[in-house]
Parts: sequence; C-alpha cells; structure tokens
Amino acid sequence: MDSPTSRGGTSTASGRSSVIDSLRGCTMAGARIPKEELRQKITLPEYMRLAMKEAIQAKNVEADIVTQLYQTSHADGVASPESPVVVFINSKSGGRHGPELKARLQTLMGEEQVFDLSVVKPHEFVQYGLGCLEKFSALGDSCAKEIREKLRVVVAGGDGTVGWVLGCLGELDIQGRLPVPPTGIIPLGTGNDLSRSFGWGGSFPFNWKSAIKRTLDRIANGPIFRLDSWHVLISMPAVEDFETPHALKATEETPLDQELEVEGELAEKVSCYQGVFYNYFSIGMDAQVAYGFHHLRNEKPYLAQGPISNKIIYSGYSCKQGWFFTPCSSDPGLRGLKNILRIHVKKVNSSVWEQIPIPSSVRSVVALNLPSYGSGRNPWGNLKPDYLEKRGFIEAHADDGFLEIFGLKHGWHASMVMAELISAKHIAQASSIRFELRGGEWTEAYMQMDGEPWKQPMNKEFSTFVEIKRVPFQSIMVHGE
Repeated sequence: MDSPTSRGGTSTASGRSSVIDSLRGCTMAGARIPKEELRQKITLPEYMRLAMKEAIQAKNVEADIVTQLYQTSHADGVASPESPVVVFINSKSGGRHGPELKARLQTLMGEEQVFDLSVVKPHEFVQYGLGCLEKFSALGDSCAKEIREKLRVVVAGGDGTVGWVLGCLGELDIQGRLPVPPTGIIPLGTGNDLSRSFGWGGSFPFNWKSAIKRTLDRIANGPIFRLDSWHVLISMPAVEDFETPHALKATEETPLDQELEVEGELAEKVSCYQGVFYNYFSIGMDAQVAYGFHHLRNEKPYLAQGPISNKIIYSGYSCKQGWFFTPCSSDPGLRGLKNILRIHVKKVNSSVWEQIPIPSSVRSVVALNLPSYGSGRNPWGNLKPDYLEKRGFIEAHADDGFLEIFGLKHGWHASMVMAELISAKHIAQASSIRFELRGGEWTEAYMQMDGEPWKQPMNKEFSTFVEIKRVPFQSIMVHGE
C-alpha cells in the first residue's frame, strides 16, 4: 500500500484553476494507447458482462438466465482481463459532455460495463453485479474469481456522485465481502475536490476524446491510497416535515456517545438521521449560501449550464445573502455561531471529550477531511512544524483519522482564505466531534456535507446534536499522479 498523500504537500496541485487543469488534460497523450490494446486489457468476457447485466435487471443472482449463462460459457477456459474496470457515469453531469462521454466509454469496453446512474444504482451493482461474480467464483469459475479480485471502479461525475458510489462500496466492508474495489475518478462536477485530492484534476479536459484512454489506463494501473470517511448522526427534537439531502437518511432513535453527558433536558421524542461524508461538513453562512444556490439552480436550471457559469452565479448569490454585506447586525440570522453552537471534540492524542471555544466573529464552522475545499483551495493552510507543535496539531493527511475544524468570519475573510492569501481561523483538530445547537431566537440553521446543503430546524427549548465519528474502515482510492 502506498503512503498517504499529505494534505499540505498536495495543496499546490489541488489549488490549480479549472482552466489549467483542462490544459493539463491536453497533455495526456491518450492517442499513444492503442484502442484495441486498452479494450483487451479492461473488458470483461461477454458471458460475464451479460450475466451481471441480467442479475442487476432481475435483482436476483439466482435468475434462470444468469445460471444458463454460467452453464453454457464458464467452461470455455476464458482468460480474465489484465485490469478489469467498470464505470459509473452521471450522464447529467458535465453539461453536454455527459452523454458523449458515456457513448465514448461504451466504445472502449463492453457496453454492459458502463452503468448510467439514472438506470443502475451503485447499491444494485454491489448487491447483484458483484454478487454474480461471487456466485460464479464459488461455483469454480476461476475467471470470475480473478475479475472480482482485480476489479477497479471508475466514477464519472462530481463529488456527490463519487461519495454515493464510495458509500455503496463501503457496504462490502460491513458485509465482509472483500476486497473492496479501488475507485478512480473522471471529474464532471463543479468543485471536484475529491478528484483534485487524488490526482485526477479539477475539470473535464478539453481534449477528453483522446485523454479518456489515458485516464482509463491510469485507473487500471494507478497506485492505491486510503481515504477516511466520517459518519454523521443527527439527533433532534421530533419534527414531522424535514427535507433531507440525499446524503442523510432517517434512522431509528440512536443514542449519543455516553462518554459525554448532555447538559439539560432532552426532548421526549426525537428524530434521528445519519449519513457519511468524505470531504467536509459545515454549519453556518457558507451552507446557507449553498442552500440558496442549490434551490435557485433547481428552479432555473437554464442559469447553470456548466462549472464556470455555476461559479459566477454562486458568487453573485453570496453577495445577496449577507455573506459579504451585513445590512442589519441586529438580525439574529446574521450573528456569529457562538450564539447557537457549542462544540465538543476529542483532540489529537486524547480520548476525552473537551469543549472548545468558538471565536465570536465566526459565522461558518467547517470540519474538513481533504486538502481540497471550494474547488481546490486549502483553507487549513500549510502549517509550519513550530505552529503544529504549539497548537497540538499534526500534519494533515486524508487517512490520519482526524478532521480539521476551522472558522470563516464573513465573505471577505472567506475570499482571502480561498485565494490562499491567509489561512482560515484554526479551531481544532479532532477524531470525534459533537455539535450542539440551541435555537433561541433562531428557528433554523443551515448545514451541508460534501456540497449537499439543507435547512436544519431548531428548537428553543431542546438542543439538536450532530455527532461525527470516523467510519471504522477506509475507502480505497486510485491515485492519478
């Protein structure tokens, strides 16, 4: 296993502009890879592709057609491909490139190996597609066994799409169905911070038709790195109508960590939600702006035709929301988070919960896992050894078991941080976090995780808790550089 990528060490690469990333993509000499050579290297045997397709469509690995394909084809002594891959593509991402990329990928490998996420969901592939390989392997099919062991996954989409697929692949770890296939990325989103962090660039390359061959070859052969993921549990006074993002699912009432006592009374009835994030979780003004932009884009999709137009509209929307200009400081919705938020953490080299102060000027709090945030910036900064030692921090890595918690004061401060002229307000480095929110004059707060924002209802009498802990297993990523 290769050593993890240092967040500080990759900040320069992760901070490249989308234009530079696209130009860099032009240097990928995809034309030097013969199409037929690549096809032989990554394409599954036909009977295997068809069996997986039928199992997924029937939602049953025991379907008659699947069994027939095994009985008629497995004994032919078919050799397994050198580097088998399957692709998940969000064909709605990437503007006009999504459908074109899907067609291009289907010409470079078996059509059945390219899964459109609007048709086949990643959990269906995990349960029935990989289940088909595992069934054939158990029956003595050595080709299926080798493919299951060597298989790699490609995700063509934005950060949300990558996280969705990683979450479903993580179920393999829970079920003991190892190995978990490593994942590479073709960036089709706006920010593409996961893609940047693992060397796949921040935007879709201009010369993608030739570069895509090079990308597939790199995913098939690239080094393997690990990525922490983080479980979020929200426990809140019961509500009837709560619009949750895709990343959060309702769950049965789940107790909070008993090592940290809750002050005051708890609501008699609670609603619980849980989810997983890979890059960041935030509370405050940044999430409020993201929420507004998200709904604006859904209501008027013609305004957002690609990454550049998205960023222009996002910047304009930020100014409207009071992120840059605070027209009425008495409005409780514009006050610092200190008024509604308490933070407890387990720090580096400590297993004890500890409350940490929130600077009064902070209007957004972010818990960051990767070196890339907000389209490739590194707000935590490249901290010097003396400062790390003084604050009790360690050098940040994507697999170190810690989140970096920082604060943003307002839009102007955030802009300076995003330009990497200054670092954000360092608050803590933690292996576990508990946010406690109490409404008071506030009736709602805004939160987001990995770019999915939501409006969080709050109660004047009872607290809402957000508890974040590391998932016990790590995602397996293919690095592109």
